Amino acid sequence: MKNKILILIAILALSSCQNKENSKNIVKMVVQDTLSKTLGGTANLSEVTPKEDKATELIRKQLLVVLKSDIPALTKDDRFFYYDAFDLNNDKKNEYLVGFSNSYFCGSGGCSGYILNNNGTVINRFTVTDFPIYVTTSSTEKFYDLIFQSGGKFHLLKMKGGKYPSNPSVQEVVKGDVSKESTKVLDIQGEKLEKYSF
Repeated sequence: MKNKILILIAILALSSCQNKENSKNIVKMVVQDTLSKTLGGTANLSEVTPKEDKATELIRKQLLVVLKSDIPALTKDDRFFYYDAFDLNNDKKNEYLVGFSNSYFCGSGGCSGYILNNNGTVINRFTVTDFPIYVTTSSTEKFYDLIFQSGGKFHLLKMKGGKYPSNPSVQEVVKGDVSKESTKVLDIQGEKLEKYSF
């Protein structure tokens, strides 16, 4: 009887070891498949939930304050934003460029948006612009100069008195193309930026 029990225990032990090995192999196969699809660009990311972080919450709270009087008129489809982060003044803290792409905030001249400081305070509100925005390598008042597209032309915006001009369409027109050294930000149409509600 002892021999039968020992044989039974040995069989169970071997069986459980095989199951562990099989489960390790399954996990290994899933990880390899996921990595290959992600690196190859064939992974289906449509089910992935948007990244929610401190910056998103900061922006969301500020929009609820600055758009308080607009909220009653906004539909559910109007209440979303896009953002991009960039250190505009080399303080090693990102500022946030916030844009919209719906009929409430956009018209024939372009769209509206905001530039927020890293603590959420409004540096600027801007109107009549098309995205993306370009950050140049030159600076004024310790903030990088920006290039906005408005009315089919590129316009240079320089910081003056702690603010950028709010209407790009009346600013200096940039002759020629945007410099290759400029960094493209808030590229709503070109870069699959995530859409956040507020």
